[in-house]
Amino acid sequence: MNEQEMIQILNEVGAIITDSHIVYTSGLHGATYINKDAIYPHIALTSRLCRAIAERFLEDNVEAVISPAIGGVILSQWTAHHLTEMSGREVLGVYAEKSDGGMFIIKRGYDKLIVHKNVLVVEDILNTGGSAKKVIEATRAIGGKVVGLGVLCNRGEVAPQDVANVPKLISLINLKFETWEEAVCPLCKRGVPINTDVGRGRLIPRI
Repeated sequence: MNEQEMIQILNEVGAIITDSHIVYTSGLHGATYINKDAIYPHIALTSRLCRAIAERFLEDNVEAVISPAIGGVILSQWTAHHLTEMSGREVLGVYAEKSDGGMFIIKRGYDKLIVHKNVLVVEDILNTGGSAKKVIEATRAIGGKVVGLGVLCNRGEVAPQDVANVPKLISLINLKFETWEEAVCPLCKRGVPINTDVGRGRLIPRI
């Protein structure tokens, strides 16, 4: 799957939102958004995307796949499924959960399942890479060997050094969106309403 095919797929399910006024999780403003939640209801499509990630890590002897909850859980399961199918041996699919302090922790017995194993971290959208980095660090902290990070979209020009020097970073598509601080946002200055359906805009009360 090349980037042109990926863009076509995202457009078909309405996952690329343009000409809008978005407030990203980081607090920055912009006009374009990748809505990952538009992808997941389409299970055949989600499976296809995860297979594309799995193919890029087939030679890395992955023994377990982990992701940040919540959305990433779907990617973890499908990617592990395809790696199991392609390698002919079981690859586990688990996830990490965010703690009250904002860190990610691996519990439910999953920590015991990935200790000393080759672990692939998967994520949907990389903005700053903060969540992926925390999952990588949490995995290493309990003795898992992180072999790579596979993502659907890298929209923040995130590099391996930004995510705890992960040895291999693969993205199905790389996009760069112009963003602004709220104080200098041209959309704010023009009075364009904030999109309250996606991103941080969902936290804004609707009138």
